Amino acid sequence: MAFDVYLNVAVAGVLTGLVYGLMALGLSVIFGVVRVVNFAHGEMMSIAMYIAVVLFSTLHLDPLVMLVPIAAVMFAFGYALQSGLINPFITRPEHSQFLLVVALAIIIVNALLIIFGPDAQTVQTSYAYDSFQLGPLIVDAAKLYAGAAAIVFTAALFAFFRFSLIGTAIRACADNYTGALVVGLNVNRLYALTFGIGAACVGAAGTMMTLIIDVTPIVGPTYTLLAFVIVITGGLGSMPGALLGGILIGLTEAMAGLLFTPSAKSMFSFAILVLVLLLRPQGILGRRLA
Repeated sequence: MAFDVYLNVAVAGVLTGLVYGLMALGLSVIFGVVRVVNFAHGEMMSIAMYIAVVLFSTLHLDPLVMLVPIAAVMFAFGYALQSGLINPFITRPEHSQFLLVVALAIIIVNALLIIFGPDAQTVQTSYAYDSFQLGPLIVDAAKLYAGAAAIVFTAALFAFFRFSLIGTAIRACADNYTGALVVGLNVNRLYALTFGIGAACVGAAGTMMTLIIDVTPIVGPTYTLLAFVIVITGGLGSMPGALLGGILIGLTEAMAGLLFTPSAKSMFSFAILVLVLLLRPQGILGRRLA
């Protein structure tokens, strides 16, 4: 019986970790190509979460149905943000980029507080309390749908970077900025596309997270920090590393909540981060810098 409990909690943790991985994938893509550390990443996810909440409360649109439209809206937001605001800071010192993005994060949090207030909001779908049973395994339906959607979205993203011409051009910019300029690539446009793709990832992840957690304006900084833990654990700039890191952190949080207390989840996530930094500073799937 005890083993069944551990198995169920572990599966729930992995499913949540898949959504975490998609969230962190956006951060990893932005840093890997644009070389800008997006300290407003979680705050951008909270925007997507509130869009999903508003659409559900006013039009009764299921977050899973609105996954692609919300991701598209966040893509447009990320594209405009990078091309209009962040791009002039690309060549500036890193502390200038840091201050810009942190200021943006603070603006987003306070704007959400003004618009929606501090109270938690939730999405109660028709399947919120449903589950599937396979022998001793009982899987929460909402987490299963969210995890499956994360897999599909991630697979589409990997296929885009691997097989499309634009994806190949973006990877060329990441590998050799000067070489990309020499062969005539519009690097500024590709940077904006990349930032938009990263925003779409976090938009999709935020939409699915509304099936799992309640939404508050201050949830953004928490998930920004979690995204950094995940990408550093998996390997900063590594897309497979971000997905693996998300699954590892999701599993760790779930088991820590079962074996200890839910409030201990963050402690164990950071413990994993410390161990990775001690034993493999470049991250689990990151490339050694020297």
